[in-house]
Parts: sequence; C-alpha cells; structure tokens
Amino acid sequence: MTFDRHILESNRKLTTTNILSKKTTIAENLSGNDIKYLRKKYNLTQKELADALGLQKFGDRTIRRWEAEETHPSKLEQSSIQSFFNSLKNPPFIISENLPFKMIDLFAGIGGTRLGFQLTNEVETVFTSEWDKFAQKTYITNFGDTPEGDITQIDENTIPDHDILVAGFPCQAFSQAGKRLGFEDTRGTLFFDVARIIKAKRPKAFLLENVKNLKTHDKGKTYKIIISTLENLGYSTSTVLFKARDFGVPQNRERIYIVGFDKTCVNNFSEFRFPEPFHLETKLGNILQTDVDEKYTISDKLWEGHQRRKAEHKTKGNGFGYSLFNADSPYTNTLSARYYKDGSEILIEQKGKNPRKITPREAARLQGFPEEFIIPVSDTQAYKQYGNSVCVPTIHEIAKQILAVLKK
Repeated sequence: MTFDRHILESNRKLTTTNILSKKTTIAENLSGNDIKYLRKKYNLTQKELADALGLQKFGDRTIRRWEAEETHPSKLEQSSIQSFFNSLKNPPFIISENLPFKMIDLFAGIGGTRLGFQLTNEVETVFTSEWDKFAQKTYITNFGDTPEGDITQIDENTIPDHDILVAGFPCQAFSQAGKRLGFEDTRGTLFFDVARIIKAKRPKAFLLENVKNLKTHDKGKTYKIIISTLENLGYSTSTVLFKARDFGVPQNRERIYIVGFDKTCVNNFSEFRFPEPFHLETKLGNILQTDVDEKYTISDKLWEGHQRRKAEHKTKGNGFGYSLFNADSPYTNTLSARYYKDGSEILIEQKGKNPRKITPREAARLQGFPEEFIIPVSDTQAYKQYGNSVCVPTIHEIAKQILAVLKK
C-alpha cells in the first residue's frame, strides 16, 4: 500500500463513520464587512487569513483592502473565502459517537498523535493539554475541542479517567541529586507532569514520543530515569526508534517511541510488538504541489547567503549548509520547527530559477496529515507547528498494535 492510499483509506473510514456532519454554509458574495466579521469571529489575523487563502506575498494588504472595500475579491477568490470559512464552521475531525477507548493528549501540539489514534475508529480523546495559543487555534479548528493550558498548573485529579495516555514531552536534563532514579528525581521537569498523571490516573497504556537523542541525553541519565520512573509505577516499557520513511512518508525523521502497559490490569502486556516498517520506496514527488506561488521561491540575497555559508562550511571540512531536493528524491531531511527562518534544511529545486521552500500543505504532507486537515494560521506558525508535530502514519501503526493488546 502506498503512502497516499494508506492515508486516504484511513481517512475515508473516519469520514464515513465518525465525523459529525453539519450542513452549514457561508453566504455567497461576502462584503468587506462580512470578511472582517468572520475573520475576527475565528480569531484570525489578516496575515493568517491571507496565508490560509493562498494569497501572494503581502496578501494581508489584499485582505485589508477587501475589508475596507477599496477592492473586491474576484469570483474565484470569493469561492476560496467561502470554502475556507465553511471549513472552519465544520471541524473535519469531530467524533460523533462514543468509542470503546478513551485517551488523553498531553503536549498535544496540533493533534498529530490524537489523529493517529483517532484514525483507528476506536479511540476518542477526553482531555487535551497544549499551552501554545497558535497550536491551540489549529487544534480547535480541526477537532472542535479547546485544549487546557499549562500542564504544570493542572491538578491531575481533575483529569477524566482514560485508557490511554499520549505525550510528546520536551527533553530536559534531570537533577542528578536523587539516588533512587525514579519519580522524585523527575521533579522540575515536564516529564514529571506526565509521571504524576500516570501515577494518579493509572491508564492501561501510554505512548511517549521524543527526539532520537533522548537515549544519549545527559550521557544517558535522562532516559534511565524516565524508564526507571515508569517501571517503578508498575508499567512494562518497550522502546523503538522509527524513521518517518519507515511508514511511507518521504522524510528522514527519526523519533523514539516508548510504549507502556499497566502490568496490574493488562495481563497480556508481553504480547505487545511494535509494527513492522512498510519497506516501501518513498518519493518526494508524491507530496509536492504542482502549482506553487512565487512567494515560496527564495530571494537572490537568501540564495547567495545559503551558497556562501555552505562553501565556508566545506572549507572547514564539514557538511553543514542548505540541502536541495527534487521530485525524484526518495525523502527529505527532518522538518524542524525553525524551518520558517530560511528553509535551508529542505529546499526544492526549480528549473531556471532559485530553489523554493516547501509550502505549509507540503509540510503537512511530510508529516502524513490528511488533506482535510485545516491550516488556519500564518505560514510562519504552520512551519513551526508541523516541524514540532509527529508523523501521523507512524503513530497510527503503533496505535493499532497497542489496541491489539488492550482488546484482548
């Protein structure tokens, strides 16, 4: 099964069984006041709306003129505006029925981990925590749920009961003052908040995701404390390193996944196995858009700077600098949260002109998000969000293996 078919088939199941259908539409021929009202209703800046509509560079000026009724959208632009605001009225991934397994989503970002589980058609999310206001906006737009804020300020006893806990917590160095290498040694870190919730709520299973360097962070002490803490709480643990391209996504993104089961209530925990990679050939051309706005082509000044810095690094004997890819490339480098700055880690070759950055939609595809996933924020925020997110197909395959154990 190819990557595209994998996502489309999973998403088709979600669409036909679990998405709440709403037959609401935005009126035709929106006036400037209508556009301004809707933009403010959904808490969008002019820049965010311009980027969401795919307007050219300085598109926020166009929005400003529309709202002032100095100019008016063309018929095609009116159609795009109506389509976008209709999508905001109808979050595409709302669950309309009670599902057998309940989950909480910590450090949720834009909901990539939630989506991977939700695509199984067996898991619903009953609690979410995410402090970033821009990520919250994307989460609300797509799932219809408003995340709680700072997890450090949330009383674990107020969190609903759940079967599965998922979290992509930041990697921090832990204090080495403690001697037990367990729960108390995690205080002052964000992992402590994951641990205290697990301790209080006793989910049957959890999935934790982190960067590949977690195992070597602080000379391996951080990982050792994490595993010791989880096992002292009565959970089995299994750890694996996967690349996004292991599951059909053309990105060389490596992440660690830690799965655990409560040994006191999941008797068959030893049956858990991580999924086998698909072993499919990936190709960047499968996710590239064909008609890309010129605003994504990098300027002469930026391109000259990239080339100069790469040449300087080469004279020093290292390989740092920009990386070029094309439609025939099997995969890209890892998409990072800093991509919005200069795009140097993933530049797409273009015939007869400077390379371009990937678009926010291509960034979403590089993480395996379905086409229906709405991008309601500016390009800058979108790059940050997808760079911080997870590979949805990888999560989806792990979720199926977790559920296979829990269902027994």
